Amino acid sequence: MLLRASHLVKNFGDTDVLKDISLEVKEGEVVAIIGPSGSGKSTLLRCLTQLERVDRGQIEICGKRMVEMKGEKAVYADSKTLHEIILDVGLVFQNFNLFPHMSVLKNIIDAQVHVLKMDKKAAAAKALELLDKVNLKDKADAYPGELSGGQQQRIAIARALALSPRILFFDEPTSALDPELTGEILKVIRSLAKENMTMVIVTHEMAFARDVADRVIFMDRGVIVEEGTPEEIFINTTNERTKEFLQRFNEIMVF
Repeated sequence: MLLRASHLVKNFGDTDVLKDISLEVKEGEVVAIIGPSGSGKSTLLRCLTQLERVDRGQIEICGKRMVEMKGEKAVYADSKTLHEIILDVGLVFQNFNLFPHMSVLKNIIDAQVHVLKMDKKAAAAKALELLDKVNLKDKADAYPGELSGGQQQRIAIARALALSPRILFFDEPTSALDPELTGEILKVIRSLAKENMTMVIVTHEMAFARDVADRVIFMDRGVIVEEGTPEEIFINTTNERTKEFLQRFNEIMVF
């Protein structure tokens, strides 16, 4: 099991954002997390990638314990272990988060050199290979501001892949894009799924979740309401809350 999270609780002040969340992700599995805005999807991803700290629960990633309960307190691992876990994890944000003052190529090279201590020549070769993978090799010398949103997001995916993560998280990767650009990103993610890349994807693209995921998790109000195969969730669900949420997507839920 590449990811195991148990009984996660996260509060912001008096607001319970995550309420006793437990999930597991196997190597090579693609898990889509769906649900209405404010259901806790992005907060869950931020907790799994160390951008937020949980108040309770335990998380294990790639066999390393990130946080565990000691008595009534959630205790995080030492900094060395947390850093090792970060190297196993990639995260693609909604808004790209590229460095605007660096060329596309340097955006991808930089982390390899500074984090992985790779030779610059080897890092550049890998960066060009990844740019080819996302069909943007011709943009190597461009700057992020010169690219469309869809192109920037594909660069962000290439940058995340440059560190060779064992599990890749996407936080609504198409939400900042015009609908016509969304297909570019979904095509790249589909290709990664075919290569058995382990991925956890928070998405509002129901047809995409149906087509690419091995398992779908439906969250609402800080809890996992239901999880199962795409067919179990989108076609055969008996859960009334899931049915209510999916009603607006009925026209694209035809197998």
